[in-house]
This record gives sequence, C-alpha cells and structure tokens, in this order.
Amino acid sequence: MPNKLKSPIVYLILIILLGFGLHYFFQDSHLVDGGKQATQALFAASFPDEKGQPQNLKQYAGKIVVLNFWASWCEPCREEMPELSKLHETYKDKNLVVLGVAIDDVAAISKFVKETKVSYPLFAADMQGMEIATNLGNNKDVLPYTVIIKADGSVAKTYFGRVTKPLLEETLTKLLK
Repeated sequence: MPNKLKSPIVYLILIILLGFGLHYFFQDSHLVDGGKQATQALFAASFPDEKGQPQNLKQYAGKIVVLNFWASWCEPCREEMPELSKLHETYKDKNLVVLGVAIDDVAAISKFVKETKVSYPLFAADMQGMEIATNLGNNKDVLPYTVIIKADGSVAKTYFGRVTKPLLEETLTKLLK
C-alpha cells in the first residue's frame, strides 16, 4: 500500500518542479525593482559610437528609450533596423529615442553604417553589451533583444528576437499618453 501511494506523490512533485522550470525559462525577464538598478548601470556606462567617439549614455536618462541589442553579423538584427529607424524618426520629438547597442567593435559598426543607413545612435559595446542585456532581462542570451525603458528608468517591456514598428508601438502609445 505505501508503495502505491509513493508513486503518485513522486509524479506530482516532478510535475510541479517541471512547471516551475518551464515558467522560469519562458518568462520574459527576471528584473528586480522593475529593472531600475540595471537601467542605472546602463545610463552610467559610456560606449564609443560608430566613429569611435565615447558617448555617455546618461544623456538619454529621463527619456523613453527603445534599447536594441544587436550585432552586424546577426541577420534578424539587420532586418529590423529600417523599422527601428522609422520608429526613431516618428517619435524623436516626443521624448523618445531608439538606441542600438552592438555586440561588436567600432570597426564592425563603422563598416555596417557605410552600407546601411540608420537614423538612431549606435554604440559599440562588445561583450559588455551582453552583460548589460542580461541584467536587463535577456536570460536567453539571444540577439536581437529589445528593451523599452520608461522615462522613470523602469523597464516597460522586453522582446526576444526580431521586432517591428507596430509591435513596439503597442507599448509605446501607452507610455506616450
């Protein structure tokens, strides 16, 4: 009799543990305090732009930021850039900025912008960029990865993979009211 009872209990425990594991893997992010500590670290950082000039990211604090982590070798990253450029142009006068943080060096970004027109600021963060992306919820280490940061520094939404302008506008229109 005790062995018959043990079997269902063991299966129940395994199912519960599996459920917690799946929840952890598939949830969008693991941000403490709405991501404010991670965004403070972001805005304290300085990265070179495509010309190699150091840029302090604190100049973007207090704005709504669409932060896109990308790489020049990443095809989905390259495919979404025209839409991110349109988004930047549409909302740049509404306290919103699109920023591209490349997991690349300055030379790769410089070469990329000679071939592709991008209307928003790009920064070379190399592997430090992946650390920042992870701190901002990229628990899967994928590119592209996009984060919408509210003007107060908290994270509004994160996106794994390729994004579109309409997809981002679903969140942005609520923030711009």
